[in-house]
Amino acid sequence: MVEIKMQYVGELACEVEHGPSGTRMSTDAPADNQGLARSFSPTDLLGVSLGTCVMTILGIVCKQRGWDLGQPTAKVDKTMVADPHRRISKLEVVLSGLPASFDQRQRETLEAAGSGCPVEHTIHPDTEVVIEFRWDG
Repeated sequence: MVEIKMQYVGELACEVEHGPSGTRMSTDAPADNQGLARSFSPTDLLGVSLGTCVMTILGIVCKQRGWDLGQPTAKVDKTMVADPHRRISKLEVVLSGLPASFDQRQRETLEAAGSGCPVEHTIHPDTEVVIEFRWDG
């Protein structure tokens, strides 16, 4: 179990502290929902969680197999809807800079592992998740 502490600090912002490390961050409501967009919104963090989870899983598999993953990047596009209630309708993750030298077996192994990350399994099935792997690094 990991403890994460949060405090509402006013003006639709919160401060967050990761218990094990003491790392702190803040959140803010997005501009399209009465906020000032001074930081990640709570729904932005779900996109961050998905993208970093996929990359972490790729890193774990590569570490276990002695493969050099390099330093790929990810971009997440988040689409919100308001009907029937405000929620994320779609998360699109594009991973770039994946090693072009990886053969088909390595690519299939990593794509299967990355597409099954714990965050993706946690996201509600009504939220569309698209993950694109670009082997261009």
